Amino acid sequence: QVQLVESGGGLVQAGGSLKLSCAASGRTSSMYGMGWFRQAPGKEREFVAAINWIGGRTYYAGSVKGRFTISRDNAKNTVYLQINSLNPEDTAVYYCAATFRVYYTYDRRNHYDYWGQGTQVTVSS
Repeated sequence: QVQLVESGGGLVQAGGSLKLSCAASGRTSSMYGMGWFRQAPGKEREFVAAINWIGGRTYYAGSVKGRFTISRDNAKNTVYLQINSLNPEDTAVYYCAATFRVYYTYDRRNHYDYWGQGTQVTVSS
């Protein structure tokens, strides 16, 4: 079993920055990747960014590339999401996820095995 706990969300002004964290605990030795998704009210959960646990290759949604940076600390079993140049359209609950698939499609929800409870990011204009 794996548990994921997100933190770092909050209320920020447009143009500001946040750094989200997601700490994984439990049986993480076979974890192959972690990702971030977000969901705004009335919308489907969408892919934001992902990172391979071994090798560190990163992937980004086109809407966030250049503004968001995903990183990891293997020793801490933690993934981070640095968010810059926030705008109101970034307002959403941000979820982290972990996959134990050796081969996975980084932007597919159903390829992730565990999910956190989410952290709210609200951007004011």
